[in-house]
Amino acid sequence: MRVVVAGASGLIGTALVRHLADAGHDVRRLVRRAPRGGAEIGWDPVAGTIDSDALATADAVVDLAGVNVGSRPLTAARKREVVASRVQTAGLLARTMAARDDGPRVLLQASGIGAYGDRGDALLTEDEPLGRTFFADVVRRWEDATAPASEAGVRVAHLRTGIVLSPHGGALGRLLLPLRAGVATRLGDGRQYWSWITLPDEVAAITHLLTAPVHGPANLVTRADRHAVLLDALRRAFGGRVTVPVPAAALRVGLGDFSSEVLGSIRADPRALRESGFVPQHATPDEAARWVRTARPPAA
Repeated sequence: MRVVVAGASGLIGTALVRHLADAGHDVRRLVRRAPRGGAEIGWDPVAGTIDSDALATADAVVDLAGVNVGSRPLTAARKREVVASRVQTAGLLARTMAARDDGPRVLLQASGIGAYGDRGDALLTEDEPLGRTFFADVVRRWEDATAPASEAGVRVAHLRTGIVLSPHGGALGRLLLPLRAGVATRLGDGRQYWSWITLPDEVAAITHLLTAPVHGPANLVTRADRHAVLLDALRRAFGGRVTVPVPAAALRVGLGDFSSEVLGSIRADPRALRESGFVPQHATPDEAARWVRTARPPAA
């Protein structure tokens, strides 16, 4: 397939591009500077411009673009940036694909399980209503931006990704440094559900959805475990000796609104993936933790 990827320089995008290329697919990256060679396509989501003719030769588009939510404090200005970086990119791609009869007929649009909000122990399939938190509103607007494509007959799947486990960044970054020193840091009381997936399984799931007939939201998670259970698996894999609790109150002060992402409980069920035939490589917390411990840095 010829696949166009937006957000190709991020943690997931970098791994996805490498995986698709290794599998023999023709991968084109969307870039905001002048394109360098045929593997890049120029666009400017803020200005609403894109090389539509170059996009027309593709079979599918994977949109992973959006500023990192956890990299800076969520001030009012940063929240506007978080929303704009997602809605602008998704909307531009959806409108462009809808306007062309000869364009790609598959759009895999990044999204997140923050869609559901803090739901305690409830098991959440893709049919669950969206929550009313800031992050749920981001997802609502993000997914709504793809409406022009779906209305034009493009198959749109919303990739509601959970916590992506990787030794090279992402959500585990703040936990791995103390783990490598033998200390596991439990966030809050540890009873909140974390819906997780390893980076290789995230990439494999996206690749699977390029051809699997899934429409609408798909929870890109392997399973949900209580934070303390997942942390214990990581502690064992890294040979950690002690577990140090970090009080919820301290996290709320230090992380602000982002604290809801680590303290909130989202028990997402990957029903759409499971029913479409996807089988993860790392199916248990111990398998995932061992992979995180032994994975090698990607080749340059």
